[in-house]
Amino acid sequence: MDTFHFYQGSKPLLVSMPHVGLEIPRKIKEKMTDEALALNDTDWFIDRLYNFLVELDVSVISAKYSRYVVDLNRGRDGLSLYPGQRVTGFCPKMTFDDCALYKDKYEPDVESRTKKYWQPYHDKINEELSRIKSKFGRAMLWDAHSIKSRIPGLFDGCLPDLNLGTGNGVTASHALVEKLDGIISKSSYSSALNGRFKGGYITRHYGKPKNNIHAVQLEISQIIYMDESPNIKFQEQRANKLRLILRALIETMIE
Repeated sequence: MDTFHFYQGSKPLLVSMPHVGLEIPRKIKEKMTDEALALNDTDWFIDRLYNFLVELDVSVISAKYSRYVVDLNRGRDGLSLYPGQRVTGFCPKMTFDDCALYKDKYEPDVESRTKKYWQPYHDKINEELSRIKSKFGRAMLWDAHSIKSRIPGLFDGCLPDLNLGTGNGVTASHALVEKLDGIISKSSYSSALNGRFKGGYITRHYGKPKNNIHAVQLEISQIIYMDESPNIKFQEQRANKLRLILRALIETMIE
């Protein structure tokens, strides 16, 4: 069963989109609440926002299934990536806004979902990073995310527009991060480096600069390229402005 989309490019970069999926298996959907089926915590339109990746011919992996099925950016051990702060789980049971995902106290089958949805995605990341490193001597990983600009249960106030995460400086070389942060700092967007979002499991697990694998997460505030819920709509004019920055960041990763 194909649980993700994959394109193999010719450059030393893999872009991961673990939270863009919209599908939910029928048997799981039947157990879900109306709030869950709205899929409000999706990284909306991230694949559309990064539509220039095909032109740059980089490898891309993106999830087919919703993060409500299993969170591909969490470890199987279920350990919190942000100790002391509220986070959603490996197989979430609540939305970001603290609404129940399931009816009648239903408990997800974690083992089954790990095997069907989580493991294949990570097997492919491992395979592609190994291939890239073997070919180029280094491998670059960009984990692409977005989130609503305001989620009181997760962070205070309005999130900065662009949030780079490198696990507090350990998942990518200092020189690379300095270049990326410099591009963002010169733009008109507000930003944070290793602020509320420091990089999830994918960034922290695969980013090993000493082994010539560099990983960076970018969490984008959705308001800068779309209308947020309840009127979810992609805004091309806003997106085109943002794409100029995103393209510069991706090209820097390639170089």
